[in-house]
Amino acid sequence: MPTPSHLSSKDPRYFDFRAARRVPETHAWPGLHDHPVVDGGHSAGEDAVPVVDMRDPGAAEAVARAAEQWGAFLLQGHGVPHELLARVEARIAGMFALPATEKMRAVRRPGDSCGYGSPPISSFFAKSMWSEGYTFSPANLRSDLRRLWPKQGHDYRLFCEVMEEFHGEMRALSDRLMELFLAALGLTGEQAAAVEAEHRIAETMTATMHLNWYPKCPDPKRALGLIAHTDSGFFTFVLQLFRHGPDRRVTVPAEARDAFVVNVGDLFQILTNGRFHSVYHRAVVNCDSDRISLGYFLGPPADTKVAPLREAGGKPAYRAVTWPEYMAVRKKAFTTGASALKMVSASTDDDDLSDLISS
Repeated sequence: MPTPSHLSSKDPRYFDFRAARRVPETHAWPGLHDHPVVDGGHSAGEDAVPVVDMRDPGAAEAVARAAEQWGAFLLQGHGVPHELLARVEARIAGMFALPATEKMRAVRRPGDSCGYGSPPISSFFAKSMWSEGYTFSPANLRSDLRRLWPKQGHDYRLFCEVMEEFHGEMRALSDRLMELFLAALGLTGEQAAAVEAEHRIAETMTATMHLNWYPKCPDPKRALGLIAHTDSGFFTFVLQLFRHGPDRRVTVPAEARDAFVVNVGDLFQILTNGRFHSVYHRAVVNCDSDRISLGYFLGPPADTKVAPLREAGGKPAYRAVTWPEYMAVRKKAFTTGASALKMVSASTDDDDLSDLISS
């Protein structure tokens, strides 16, 4: 029986999931079933995933409850056309179906933020995840994707066109969602406009796209598509999450296919002074079929200091940090098992924070 540790004959960095007949120790995660998993459907009582419909007059109040209690919610009534989502899914599926030798032309090299390969978060862990993906910046979409399609033929043009259309829809949606978040903080329209004028939060947000492929797995009880983690930026449109806290995990209901799951990120927890909290989420795999997803990540420009808004109320609970500075702290937290948010709390000494950022 061939062992799945036999990678692509062309590149040792590529794991051939299609050839896998078992889950090797390199991809086996302990403790995957330490917590019960409950159905997050609408009939799940307190474990029902919160739903926010942007068309509802009470959407801001629903966002406030979800961001405070869960750190995540299903977003409906967002206006992104179903037919566009179908075209996006089809193009992503086609990309992942490319031969390994073609996908590895765009392999993410050490230090790269964009490219093809294992999830970026996997570099912090000894175990490998049952997934691969492509990361790119919508701002540099066509140049990033030339690595995958150097001849820039028909598939390249169609892929770029669909992703550009999707990015346009999502960027507009992100601005509308930021307005809802500010309203959820209790700000009036005038106050929200003043915050935007001073901080230009929505105007300057940057986007990153992660395309994910979770292949079917011969033993899903031993493997994990994506380790449980919080996102570092402001907020993310994703597909899988579990309830804040260590006691249980909640699955996203299947009927949420055309809804986006919005996850609050760490920097948004800082921006809102802890009123809205980031959420742990993970991706699971199954033995019956492949699954693909697209993560659309929003955050501040790299040189912008993120600090608690005075409009969020209370004494500032966190220090001001840029996104790159926070990522340096987060890297340290991954290696020590500590909390990156606690490391940038207002009680952190200036010298200690400088050491964390520079280490």
